[in-house]
Amino acid sequence: MKTFAFSIVLCVLFTSLGNALVVAQTPATLGRIDRIDAELDKYIAEDAKVEVLAGGFTWTEGPVWIGDDGGGHLLFSDIPRNSIFRWSAARGVELFMSPSGYTGNTYYGLEPGSNGLALDGKGRLTACEHGDRRVSVLTRGGGKRTLVDSFEGRRLNSPNDLTFDSAGAIYFTDPIYGLPERQNDPRRELDFCGVYRLAPDGKLSLLTKQMTRPNGIGLSPDENTLYVAQSDPENPVWMSFPLKDDKTLGEGKVLLNAKEYMKEFPGLPDGLAVAKDGTIFGSGPGAVYVIKPDGKLIGRLITGGRTSNCTFSKDQKTLYITADSYVCRVRLK
Repeated sequence: MKTFAFSIVLCVLFTSLGNALVVAQTPATLGRIDRIDAELDKYIAEDAKVEVLAGGFTWTEGPVWIGDDGGGHLLFSDIPRNSIFRWSAARGVELFMSPSGYTGNTYYGLEPGSNGLALDGKGRLTACEHGDRRVSVLTRGGGKRTLVDSFEGRRLNSPNDLTFDSAGAIYFTDPIYGLPERQNDPRRELDFCGVYRLAPDGKLSLLTKQMTRPNGIGLSPDENTLYVAQSDPENPVWMSFPLKDDKTLGEGKVLLNAKEYMKEFPGLPDGLAVAKDGTIFGSGPGAVYVIKPDGKLIGRLITGGRTSNCTFSKDQKTLYITADSYVCRVRLK
């Protein structure tokens, strides 16, 4: 049983079971801010905290901020519930979509739902879907369209996370976490976990299959570097790859290894977000790790538990974090 030495607030949220309600007790804050280098002060105020916005979920992932006339809202996946939820300051938590990643009629493992979410250039929600093993886009007026679900005639494993470049190309990772039996699943058709680029014209290119468990992904602001997190306990690293003019990858290098931090907290390198100055905010063991493009770690936003992903508000004044059963935020400068 988890215990928290924090003040308790009540959070009411819709579950994926129709209109049933769950009342969950959640702490007001989690963890602490670990200031490894004074440079972190450029991003995080001295009194900043990891604030809990909502709790009671199964496993939160894939947050994306949506600007709107009502002050904006956050969409995020609850993968085991096969659902996407919506949070706003005005309305709290509401069910946005269910099913979100698996539309079959049989049991499909513990992680069937959507994972990474992003907006395309037209503002449409684009999702990595575990159960349906595809990257999809939610079209205007409702209904999904499959953007990609196979490579060279073989079904993808379970697309995990994605990012867009300014031309509309999608970069995404395809590990095996959404397959019910993972690496040994009889439904598996590819014998590797790939990192891909889907061009605006629909051409799919395999960028690398050297990573055993590619997960979170992001681009540098100048789009010359691709960052990929690896969730392999034997090699838990954040990598950077130069992007060549022909959109292939140069030789990758390790930015940071999470092995030592795994001794302190549970979890692995996972989703990430890249700030407008190129600083990487990468979720990992028990925290979001603030990493400079040269690999220097300047701080950690510690949740204390498995931390899956993060995203910025449009003005980058807030970082939203998905961490285990919680959705959190940290105010930025």
